[in-house]
Amino acid sequence: MPPQTVSLPSSSPPPAPPSLAKDAADAVPRIVPVRRTGRWAAAVAVLVLLALALNSVIRNDAFQWDVVLAYFATVPVLRGLWLTLWLTAVVMVLGFALGALLAVLRLSGNPVLQAVSWGYVWLFRSTPILVQLLFWFNIGALYPQILGVSTVSLLGPVTIAVIGLTLHEAAYAAEVVRGGILSVERGQIEAAQSLGLGPWRRFRRIVLPQAMRSIVPPAGNMLIGTLKGTSIVSIIAVQDLLYSVQLVYHRTYQVIPLLLVATIWYAAVTTLLSIGQRYVERYYARGTAGAR
Repeated sequence: MPPQTVSLPSSSPPPAPPSLAKDAADAVPRIVPVRRTGRWAAAVAVLVLLALALNSVIRNDAFQWDVVLAYFATVPVLRGLWLTLWLTAVVMVLGFALGALLAVLRLSGNPVLQAVSWGYVWLFRSTPILVQLLFWFNIGALYPQILGVSTVSLLGPVTIAVIGLTLHEAAYAAEVVRGGILSVERGQIEAAQSLGLGPWRRFRRIVLPQAMRSIVPPAGNMLIGTLKGTSIVSIIAVQDLLYSVQLVYHRTYQVIPLLLVATIWYAAVTTLLSIGQRYVERYYARGTAGAR
């Protein structure tokens, strides 16, 4: 006789009645997204205003876009642009070289060197750059000759612009470099000293790579500011980008379109520098939370 199988009762609870299951589903709270009506209304209003402003700029004949296009890539404008870029590069290199030296003097243990560095930064940050340029432009009134050479023939407008902008830039660069060095933890330097690294190697391999994370962002801003600030040298007849377009509109009386030419060139170069600054910041911030 074959064995009989005995069915055991199931351990799972019996299904709930349909009415109870429906009530349980209705009891679960639903997540309803917040309706941000004000945010969307503000976005629409801003877009409408931007469209109206753009339309007025494009359709306003007073801007003379045909004249802007005609003078945008002319030889005088491109020559002035090249001088602006050259002046920016030279001033940044010389300014940061002098600024780094001032920062080292400020961080040294010598009170005399500290006082000299502090006094330099205080003096050149307290004086407007226009006043400094005019002072250097009239330096011949104080020193008619330097080493037997006439100051007027020795210091041309471009040389005066380089000297004035460099000395002004170095004061700000010194504070940027000093802040970057101070951002490095003291334990990093002590660890390098315990490994027997010399001062120069310790600075180049340990301090500088970490300090660059704090130096690059303000240095990039200074670079962009210097590019735009070079336009002030037009006051001493240096033929930069602004002075070049001024020479044209003094002859043609087309002030607005020529100023637009300079504005577009400044905006284009500034945009390229901003993009480069972003990649440089990402390079020095690799491995940090900001880079991730």
